[in-house]
Amino acid sequence: MFEQAFKNIDDILHKDAGCGSELDYVEQTSWILFLKYLDDLEKDKETAALLSGKTYERIIEPQFQWTTWAAPKLRQAQLPKEKWNTSTKLSAKIDHNAMTGDDLVDFVNGELFPYLKKFKGSAESADTIEYKIGEIFSELKNRIQSGYNLREVVNLIDELRFRTHAEKHEMSHLYEGKIKNMGNAGRNGGEYYTPRPLIKTIVKVVAPKIGETIYDGAVGSAGFLVEAFEYLTSTGSVTKGGLSTSDIETLQKKTFYGKEKKSLAYIIGIMNMILHGVEAPNIIHTNTLAENLSDIQEKDRYDVILANPPFGGKERAEVQQNFPIKTGETASLFLQHFIKILKAGGKAGVVIKNTFLSNTDNASIALRKELLTNCDLHTVLDLPGGTFTGAGVKTVVLFFEKGKKTQKTWFYQLNLDRNLGKTNPLNEKDLAEFVELRLRQAQSPDELETENSWTINIADIDQTTFDLSVKNPNTPEEPPLREPKEILESMAELDKQSAEILNLISEML
Repeated sequence: MFEQAFKNIDDILHKDAGCGSELDYVEQTSWILFLKYLDDLEKDKETAALLSGKTYERIIEPQFQWTTWAAPKLRQAQLPKEKWNTSTKLSAKIDHNAMTGDDLVDFVNGELFPYLKKFKGSAESADTIEYKIGEIFSELKNRIQSGYNLREVVNLIDELRFRTHAEKHEMSHLYEGKIKNMGNAGRNGGEYYTPRPLIKTIVKVVAPKIGETIYDGAVGSAGFLVEAFEYLTSTGSVTKGGLSTSDIETLQKKTFYGKEKKSLAYIIGIMNMILHGVEAPNIIHTNTLAENLSDIQEKDRYDVILANPPFGGKERAEVQQNFPIKTGETASLFLQHFIKILKAGGKAGVVIKNTFLSNTDNASIALRKELLTNCDLHTVLDLPGGTFTGAGVKTVVLFFEKGKKTQKTWFYQLNLDRNLGKTNPLNEKDLAEFVELRLRQAQSPDELETENSWTINIADIDQTTFDLSVKNPNTPEEPPLREPKEILESMAELDKQSAEILNLISEML
């Protein structure tokens, strides 16, 4: 249902002058999908209130509700009797008098968006869905220039349903696919989209629990927070035999926190969380690195950090002044931020360029020392090139706990029998051995070594540079290179054999 609808919408938007790219597609479908999702959500809340003998007051005023402007339905009296819906007086068919063309575009741009934008100022607090509605429509613009194209898109989305768990799961999966394509469409793939198999693996290893606060200071499309929500929902249901009302409220309001600098990424992150079931995600539109580390207090800290900060960026001198270790490298500043904002005993899984392990500049050395001194860097996952489509860099994942010095670090090098790329992406099966070995290694004090994994004692590394770029000691040795004289002799022998074969062929002719 969703897949065909998305394809049809895609075809319509690519005909519209204002929506030519994958990025525009995500932006446009987001606000329309959100309003339809919100309408279904309010219907569910009305039904729940009715069953409990209560009343539910809708967030959106009648004239701006989906069934008023987007999909007004024909009355049954206007249809042949065989097409009546016995459960309602309305048919499933949209009234032919519904707004379209310039009237529809003028209403959306001139009335609907300004109305929804005001929610930000009138909401009781920032952790309400009303506030998020205001934020979304303060940042987004309607780029669909043709009101007839907009009418077609609205009609298609009206046919979608977000009432059951299966429906919501299917829709959110397809929306994730669009975000992935956006990240790969000639843009920075690491900025918008981290491969979901990698995120799922990081979440499994960090293993957050309901009641812990989870933070991503470079939230992007909120992939880490979405997967953490899915993980906690599924594990909580299994271990507890179902989530309690208190658990659900905790997951909705007191668990997931994020910050994002870029406007569109910020809105996509909020939308992604809402469409996955978190109604009012605690995501703030701000530059994380503009916060001075010395201002972070205990009340500001989090239990769990899951993040893939942007790599390759350069920060201005005034931003660097917020950090004790001065560097222009964006990812290094984020790592300092994460170490500082993590609670004592807190856990983290952070993606970073593999050059962090070996860079010889003063800032990198100081940062490695800081990490090893104040945190237990218990695991490093070394990823192959091509893990991040379009990013063009090799990365590692740092798993650490704050509050005690690193004594030993377990390394796992992901060696695959294929090259990763757009048509051959990373999958969960690729990482299954790592997850299994990591669980065994965490449960047993014994050092666990395989062909792909090994343990180092931090006391044995260079205490001046703290270089962590340790070569895998278990890699099978390559045969030694031959001497030049031996190579020349082999070449002469091959030439002799070739000459003999050519002679035999000549004799046959």
